[in-house]
Amino acid sequence: MKSMGASLMATALLLASCSTPKDITYFQDAAAGDIVQAVNTLEVRVKPEDKLSIMVNTPDPALSSLFNLIQVQNRLSQTTSNTKSTGSSSGNSGQTSLYTVDPEGDINFPVLGKLHVAGMTRFQLGQYIEEELKARDLVKDPIVTVEFANTGITVIGEVNSPGRLEFNKDHLTIIDAIAMAGDLNVNGRREDILVLRKETEGSQKAYRINLLDIDALAASPVYYLQQDDVIYVEPNNKVKRSTTPTGETPFTPTFWMSVASFALTIGTLVFSITK
Repeated sequence: MKSMGASLMATALLLASCSTPKDITYFQDAAAGDIVQAVNTLEVRVKPEDKLSIMVNTPDPALSSLFNLIQVQNRLSQTTSNTKSTGSSSGNSGQTSLYTVDPEGDINFPVLGKLHVAGMTRFQLGQYIEEELKARDLVKDPIVTVEFANTGITVIGEVNSPGRLEFNKDHLTIIDAIAMAGDLNVNGRREDILVLRKETEGSQKAYRINLLDIDALAASPVYYLQQDDVIYVEPNNKVKRSTTPTGETPFTPTFWMSVASFALTIGTLVFSITK
């Protein structure tokens, strides 16, 4: 009888230790047919220190050349191999121009002079330059193409490919970023991911997101990412415990079976003494 009780206790402990974790599966509240709508559709906007690719096209190639920084592009393209470029790979093609946004949010544009561009989307900036060119009677029908040349985020922690990631989308979600980083590994905390976002004057604001709850995720201000966001995936408790001297010992089946055996021995001894 005592032997049977010990076996049952050991079996129960073993089954408990082998139970399926509940914090691994993404979007646990999502059911078939559910419609998930992001609360805030955030677009990437120009910020100080951004590098912008701006291409002005006109029917007259000579006129177009007045507004395109071809030589600057040739020099910078050799040191920005990870940036997004709309031009060809040939440095002599002159299909991409790079402008650095100064701390005040301005760029120096040929002929037009200083333009305040901070806070604009790339489409708004293209339209703004087109209107300025036409308003000043410089070009009749310009076509202006704008791309971000250094739009990147940083993903660190418990992901399979941490590092700096460049992207070329106007709407990059946190899910896109995690996929680009090779997904979370099994030790990453899915329910409490930290996102740091640059604010004014170099400060950063911290946000927490939960990949287990798809509705809460869609409602987060950082569901859509901006350039220079930092994503940190914390290790789970198992990894944290493994850094202690005793490690995972108190949480293994062998440990609990030993405890159960010891408790049964003590119980048997007490029963024998009091019999």
